[in-house]
Amino acid sequence: MGHGSSKSSSSDDKISRISKLTEKLHLHHRLRRPRSNASTSASHNKILAAEDFAGIALLTLIGAEMKFKDKWLVCVSLGEQTFRSGISDQTDKPIWNSEKKLLLERNGPHVARISVFETNRLLKNNLIGYCEIDMLECLAKDSDSEFEVVDLLDPASSDTVVGNISLSCSVEDPIETEKSFAKRILSIVDYDDDGLLSFSEFSDLINAFGNQVAVNKKKELFETADNNSDGVVSMDELASLLALQQEKEPLINCCPVCGEILEVADKLNTMIHLTLCFDEGTGNQVMTGGFLTDKQASYGWMFKLSEWGHFSSYDVGLNSGSSASHILVFDRKTKRLVEELIDGKIVLSMRAIYQSRLGLGLMDIGTKELLKSISEKQGRKMNSVESAKDIPKFLDFFMDQIKLAEVKYPLEHFKTFNEFFIRELKPGARPIASAEHDDIAVCAADSRLMAFNSAEDSLRFWIKGRKFSIQGLLGRDICSDAFVNGTLVIFRLAPQDYHRFHLPVSGTIENFVDIPGSLYTVNPIAVNSKYCNVFTENKRVISIISTVHFGKVAFVAIGATMVGSITFSKKEGDVVKKGDELGYFSFGGSTVICVFEKDAIQIDEDLLANSARSLETLVSVGMRLGVSTRKVLKVPYQTR
Repeated sequence: MGHGSSKSSSSDDKISRISKLTEKLHLHHRLRRPRSNASTSASHNKILAAEDFAGIALLTLIGAEMKFKDKWLVCVSLGEQTFRSGISDQTDKPIWNSEKKLLLERNGPHVARISVFETNRLLKNNLIGYCEIDMLECLAKDSDSEFEVVDLLDPASSDTVVGNISLSCSVEDPIETEKSFAKRILSIVDYDDDGLLSFSEFSDLINAFGNQVAVNKKKELFETADNNSDGVVSMDELASLLALQQEKEPLINCCPVCGEILEVADKLNTMIHLTLCFDEGTGNQVMTGGFLTDKQASYGWMFKLSEWGHFSSYDVGLNSGSSASHILVFDRKTKRLVEELIDGKIVLSMRAIYQSRLGLGLMDIGTKELLKSISEKQGRKMNSVESAKDIPKFLDFFMDQIKLAEVKYPLEHFKTFNEFFIRELKPGARPIASAEHDDIAVCAADSRLMAFNSAEDSLRFWIKGRKFSIQGLLGRDICSDAFVNGTLVIFRLAPQDYHRFHLPVSGTIENFVDIPGSLYTVNPIAVNSKYCNVFTENKRVISIISTVHFGKVAFVAIGATMVGSITFSKKEGDVVKKGDELGYFSFGGSTVICVFEKDAIQIDEDLLANSARSLETLVSVGMRLGVSTRKVLKVPYQTR
């Protein structure tokens, strides 16, 4: 931009230019972030300590080689955020050149899932291949190559390669990050793209930063950068000067993209915020954000229309159970959100029954018995030899959620569907956390977990049945005062899960108590219903385990729709070790609830934090649950 731009203008013209500049900055932000949700905005607002900051990775997805021609898109999921590329041309070698900057924490999510979808579908697109990249390992690699090629795996079988994807991952030095930011932010006022800035445009930019102290220094800064005193400064010179000044005395008090006030003294989080908030300018296509899962990001225009019309929605919390069409859970292992697979027609029917007074009224006038009869009939059907033909269809529906490599026996071993449903796993498939330390409790099932320090917390964050209580769950004969105010852990099993449940603690089994009841679904749609009391009305079997470190623990196995039987592999008086199998559920969804006595256990913080957000955590048998808070005498533990 030449010297002509440096001529003085009226105050009104200056105000107009500043307003237009501010609007242009915010327009960039809106164009790149078409959707908004709590998870996405939280990534910018979260304050990090220096010891938790691992870096900002620039992930670039260059292209892929697939086995057939189609129009392709690619998604990246990390933690509670998902981003997607644009759609390629019809080809078997799509090119995206799409990039995204990702904040990495030392103890936070660092395994990114990359999913490739074919897009020639109206309602939804098909997942064809995926890979997982450990971003921290990627950054630590010492490689001369500008990119690497990674195999894409078949979601139905992780042993099958369906293509490959070319990608690069790099990290910027903080000073280089600030320089890059300065170059991109200043490029907005370089209207004629000649790489030169005049003093008047520089003044407008400083005024837009909202720092009155900087206003008094802008002439000094400009003259320092203008080495040859010709009245213009190159982009590189000015960017370098601004970056160095930002280290000494920050000039930017307000993010020029989103308008958020920045903490000037907190240089680390200011740098993080500015880098993530304004990531255009490299020449590549920046990936679109604002999605929670790759499935949501991949949907076609028909779903977007239904979302616009409020027939479908994505959200974290109670809405995902009570009114939304999609159930989101947080995978504890990968530290990212995943969507639970459930047939849309089933969702609609459950909402009709469990989310209305009329639906539950029908249950009260005889539908309960019909549901029980249907469940028992379905149970008998799943024990027939003919039912074995349903196994491949079941595996196809849950193609990326059942790992056959973990199953103890090959598929041909199972003569009925139910034999497969109650399948055993290979030894070592579920490692037990701190196996030799009985003061550490572990997860009892492959499930979606909710944990609460009290029944009162569970009613606030999850269970909406008006009559739920610990006494109602356990019954008057078993429930002691210590249980009434105790800690509650809910393990919800879905049909695709491994359906054998295991002991969360070591001890002695005192007794089993059968409580007859209904067979309501244990899906969140029912649990979150204020008209239904699933846990206290369903059929259940309660086992009391006496322990050294936790006092007494109530283990409640709850039957649900299509669950014809609950089978135990232990008996009264058995001395048991945590991680041992306790029993199994036959076909259907089901739930285990563990009740600990008051102040007997400190549940792991991540589980409590997710539960307080009404967000289930996907866990596996043997994962750490919590630690005993009781001091006990060290005595030899009785072995079996």
